[in-house]
Amino acid sequence: MQNKTALVTGITGQDGAWLAKLLLEKGYTVVGAARRNSNRNLYGLKYLGIEEQVKIVDMDLLDYSNIYDVITTIKPDEIYNLAAQSFVAASFKQPLSTGMVDGMGVAYILDIVKTFLPTTKVYQASTSELYGKVVETPQKETTPFYPRSPYAVAKQYAHWMMVNYRESYNIFATCGILFNHESELRGKEFVTRKITNHVAKYSLGDKEVLRLGNLNSSRDWGYAKDYVEGMYLMMQQDNPDTFVLATGTTTTIRDFVNHAYNAINIEVKWEGDGVDEKGFDANTGEQLVMVDPQFFRPAEVELLVGDATKAKEVLGWTPKTSLDELVKIMVDHDIKLNS
Repeated sequence: MQNKTALVTGITGQDGAWLAKLLLEKGYTVVGAARRNSNRNLYGLKYLGIEEQVKIVDMDLLDYSNIYDVITTIKPDEIYNLAAQSFVAASFKQPLSTGMVDGMGVAYILDIVKTFLPTTKVYQASTSELYGKVVETPQKETTPFYPRSPYAVAKQYAHWMMVNYRESYNIFATCGILFNHESELRGKEFVTRKITNHVAKYSLGDKEVLRLGNLNSSRDWGYAKDYVEGMYLMMQQDNPDTFVLATGTTTTIRDFVNHAYNAINIEVKWEGDGVDEKGFDANTGEQLVMVDPQFFRPAEVELLVGDATKAKEVLGWTPKTSLDELVKIMVDHDIKLNS
C-alpha cells in the first residue's frame, strides 16, 4: 500500500470524485481542493461513499497566495489539477475568467512547486478540445493544436506551461490529453448528461421534447472511471510525459441520443436536415428531439477521435467500458435519481 498524500483540485467534479476513490484504494491520503462557495456540491464523493475519507480545503485558482498556502501546508507528493471552468459554451460568455482559471491558475501551481516543492509531481488535465479544427485524424500526442474556444485556448496555454516547466526546471509535470469521458457523475450542463437525464425523465412520464444543438458533432466518448486510472498511471512513471487517453471510436450527438433511447427500448427515427431535423419514436410517431440554434457554438468542433497507442504501450492502459455500457449506466442512474 502507498503512503503518499495527493492534492486533487476540482474535487467536486466527476473526475475528482472517481480519482479520489481510486487513490484512497491505493492507500493515499487524499486532500480535495474546491473553490469556496455557498453551494459546494459533494454529491460525487457521497455517491462513491468516500465523503468522510477526503479532507476538503478551500482553494481558488485565481488567488496565488491561497494556492501557495494550500500547497506549502499540505506538501503533497502528487498534485492532480482537475480544476477548471470546463464548460465550453460558458467560456464564450466568460472568456477572461476562463483564461485566468484554466490558464494562469496552472502557471501559479507550477511556479509554487518549482520554488518550494520541486519533488512534487504535477498532473495537468489537458483536453481533446485542444485539437479543435482538427488537422489530422485520429489525433495523437504529436498532432498540432487548433483550439476553437476560449476554454481550449486557455487549456493550450496551461499545457505548454507544463511542458515548459518540465523541460526548463526538471519538474515532474505530466499532461493527460483526455478525450471526452462521461459518467453518472457528469454535470447536467454537459450534453451527454443532458441527454441521459432527459431520457430518464421521459421514461418516467415527462414528454418534453429534447432540444439540442449540432447533431453532427462527433466525439470520442469513454467512461470517466476508466480514465482516472490512466491519470494515476501517468504519475507513476519514471519520467513526465504527455499521453492521449481515448477509445479510438467517434460517435455523433445523434447516435448518442440513439444509444440513450435504446437504453429504455425506444428506437428513434430521424427526419429532416439541419435546423429542421427532428427525432421521433419509431413506434408511436411522438416527437422526441428537435434542433435548437441557441445551442450552436460560435465556432464548432466537428470531429474528435483519439489514438491512445502510446498510453497502451507505455502505461498498459486501455478503456474497459463500451459506449453502450456507459450510456446504460448513465440512464439507469438518472432514472433512479428522478424516481
